[in-house]
Amino acid sequence: MPVKKGLTTLVNNNPDFSNQNLGNAINDLKIGWVAKTFTLDTAIKNSNVLTDTQKNDARLTINNQSHLNIGRYMNDLLDHTATILDGTIIPGNPEITETAENGQGTFLEILGLIQVVQNTIPELYGVTAGELNRDVNDYLGTLNNKFLETEDSSDPVFTSLAESIRFINDKAIATDTLYQTALTNMTNFVDSVVADSTDFQQTLNTFATAVATAATNFNTALAAEPYVVKRLLLIAGNEAVDVQVALEKSNVSGIRTYVDTLSSHLGYTSLADDIQLRTLMTRISQNANWKQYFIDYEKNSANLNPIYTTGVDSDKSSIIDAVLRDQGLPDVLDFVDLDAVANKAKRDSRIDTKGYDRLTVEQQITNACKQLNITTANRSTNNQSESLLNNLNQRDRAIIAEQLDLNQDADTLS
Repeated sequence: MPVKKGLTTLVNNNPDFSNQNLGNAINDLKIGWVAKTFTLDTAIKNSNVLTDTQKNDARLTINNQSHLNIGRYMNDLLDHTATILDGTIIPGNPEITETAENGQGTFLEILGLIQVVQNTIPELYGVTAGELNRDVNDYLGTLNNKFLETEDSSDPVFTSLAESIRFINDKAIATDTLYQTALTNMTNFVDSVVADSTDFQQTLNTFATAVATAATNFNTALAAEPYVVKRLLLIAGNEAVDVQVALEKSNVSGIRTYVDTLSSHLGYTSLADDIQLRTLMTRISQNANWKQYFIDYEKNSANLNPIYTTGVDSDKSSIIDAVLRDQGLPDVLDFVDLDAVANKAKRDSRIDTKGYDRLTVEQQITNACKQLNITTANRSTNNQSESLLNNLNQRDRAIIAEQLDLNQDADTLS
């Protein structure tokens, strides 16, 4: 049940979700050459003259040192988060009409499906969603400040990038200046193109090649001290963003299918109590590993008993004691009570009681001791009874321990 306080205000307003926080953090990186990579990449993407092929070819050529072409992968990052917020990251399907137009996803749907994943994975796999790379941040980390925060003492990705960019920019390296000049020249050319024509293709290629060459020279200069560590941090930052975006694209775009798979698993297991359906599924399944769950279901179900549930092995002894007390065991405490000991022995499945009615109580105790390999020679009946009672009581504990182990085994995901 939702909290009512503030609910009216909530429903009378729109959330206005956006990637503005991410955009603000990216703006802080627009220093020196980095700012010019943003300007050029944006000019290429927004050009109304360049064809898609020309745009893709040009962006590919100038991305030969991708860790320096920060504007490129940050623009791609912003585009990626935008597709999550508007739901277009989930491709449309004309057969699906209950969501957005043509079956395209929505951000609310994405949030709901992620919640299903978070709740279902522990139930089916016995691990957190994060252990299967399905945590909230594995879907929406780029929007959830993944690059702005860390859970340990290391610097966040954007903090490390900003510090490295400032350090390099402050040194005014000659190859940096030449790279910036090449970026500006190509930007000016792209902005100056006024008509769609193949006539300028060679000139476009020339500018792109000049940018790529300048990037290589700049990168070579950064491979020496005191820049080498900063260069490695730029590479690491680029890789972190690319890996995260790839993970999110895979997870979010396929989340409907993944949730359907989880739901199917739950659906099949919900049928397991029906013996006819269980039998049917084991007969028609061709996957031996899959149907083993249903083959063993009845046996494992019989082994489940909440009274045997224990969290850790150290609780085992106390659980056994509690179950024994509930069952009224030990039911015989005094070994001198020979009749009680003999009657308890008769109920032990290990002892063959054939012909016991013709034996005296003392003989019954001796016979039971022999069957259980308890020494009887040169021992009084009371001594035998004491050893026998200890054995019988220990047997009661062993039976409970075995049932506890069977319950734990049946209740352990595998």
